[in-house]
Amino acid sequence: MTKIVVPTLGESVSEATVSQWLKKEGDTINADEPLVELETDKVTLEVNAPKGGVLSKIIVKAGDTVEVGALLGEIGDSGTANQNSKSAAKEDAPKAETKSAPASASAASTSDKPLSPAVRKMVDDNKVDTSAVSGSGKDGRITKGDVIEHLEGGSAKAAPAAKPAAPSATPPAPAAPRVLKDREERVKMTRLRQSIARRLKEAQNTAAMLTTFNEIDMGAAIDLRNAYKDQFEKKHGVKLGFMSFFVKAAVQALKEFPAVNSEIDGEDVIYKNYYDIGVAVSTQQGLVVPVVRDADTLSFAGIESKIMDYAVKARDGKIGIEDMTGGTFTITNGGVFGSLMSTPILNPPQVGILGMHKTQQRPVVMPDGSIQARPMMYVALSYDHRIIDGREAVSFLVRLKDAIEDPQRLLLDI
Repeated sequence: MTKIVVPTLGESVSEATVSQWLKKEGDTINADEPLVELETDKVTLEVNAPKGGVLSKIIVKAGDTVEVGALLGEIGDSGTANQNSKSAAKEDAPKAETKSAPASASAASTSDKPLSPAVRKMVDDNKVDTSAVSGSGKDGRITKGDVIEHLEGGSAKAAPAAKPAAPSATPPAPAAPRVLKDREERVKMTRLRQSIARRLKEAQNTAAMLTTFNEIDMGAAIDLRNAYKDQFEKKHGVKLGFMSFFVKAAVQALKEFPAVNSEIDGEDVIYKNYYDIGVAVSTQQGLVVPVVRDADTLSFAGIESKIMDYAVKARDGKIGIEDMTGGTFTITNGGVFGSLMSTPILNPPQVGILGMHKTQQRPVVMPDGSIQARPMMYVALSYDHRIIDGREAVSFLVRLKDAIEDPQRLLLDI
C-alpha cells in the first residue's frame, strides 16, 4: 500500500484545500498521473501518483483543509486494492461491536481518527492519550486546539456545569449569512482570493502607505520599439514589449535608491543587493505575481522571454509557488485594461510597487513653448513611508521617467 500525502507547498504555506479528486476509488492509475488538485493561498497545484496501481482509498474529501504531510489517500496494487479495502471494512465492523461500554467506544473512535502531522507531533511530544481528548474538528477529528486545551486542563472541559456562566465572557455569535434576494447567488471565495484579500488588507493596516505620481512621454520608447520589433522577434523568438523597458528602468532606479528595494524586519531594515522583480499577472482565479529573478543580469530578450513563459503558465494554470516567492519589488500594469490612474497596494514584505497605466495622446507644452499631442503615460509609486521618504520616492520616479523618455540610457546604463 502506497500513501498519497500533501507535498511541501512552498514558502510560508502550511495548508491547502482539496479542490477536487481527478480519480475515484477503484480507478487504475499510472505513475506520475495527476490524482488530486490542491488549492493554496497562492496557487492551485496537482498531486501526482507516486506509483502505478489502483486508487484504493480516498481519505480526504473535496472541500476539506489539509496540512503539509497529511494523508490524502492510498494506492494499492492492481486487482488487490478493492479486496483489501473490503477486508479492512469487515475487520472494523466487529471491533466496533465488541466495545463493552459506550464511553470507551466514544474515546476509542476519537483516538482512531487520523491525525495531521502537526497534531501527531504535539501528541507524541507530550505523550498525550488521544482517547482522552474530545475532537472538535471535522468528523470528530482532533485538532491542535483540542490537544492544547487538554494539556492546559481538560478536566475543566469535562465539567462545564461547575463553572459559572458569565454573560460578558460569552463570545459574540458569528453573524448569520445575509438572506439572498431574487437573482442573487452565494459562492465561496477561493483560497487564492481570500489570500489576496487578507494580504492587501494587511498591507493597508501595517504599512504607512503613500502614493506619488508622475507622467512619462512614451514617444521615444515607442519609436525605438517600432524600429526594431521585427528584427528583435526574428532574432530572439519573442515580441518586444514595454515591460522590459520598465523592468530595466526600475532596476537602475532601485540601484540608486536602495531603500525602495528593501524590507522591514522588526526594528531592522534589510537591504537587498539583488533585483527580483515581480510582474503582476491577472488570471481567471485572481492576481498572481511571478518573479523575474536577477533582472539586472538579463537582457531585454531575457526579460521578455521570462514574462512570456509566465503568461503561458498563468493562462494554463501552471504557475508554481516557486515562481512567486522572494520578489524584492513589483510592477503592475493596469493600462492593459484601460486604467489611466490608480494607486497600487504594496505586496508585503516589499516596500515599493510601481503602477503603469494606459498610454494616451494628450496635449503637452514642449520646451520651446509649442503644444503637441504626445503619447503620455501616468505612473504611480506606492511606498512604505516608514522607510522611504517622499524625496526618495519622487526621485525614484523621476529617474525612471528619464530612462524611459531617453531609452539609450538603459543601453548605456547611465
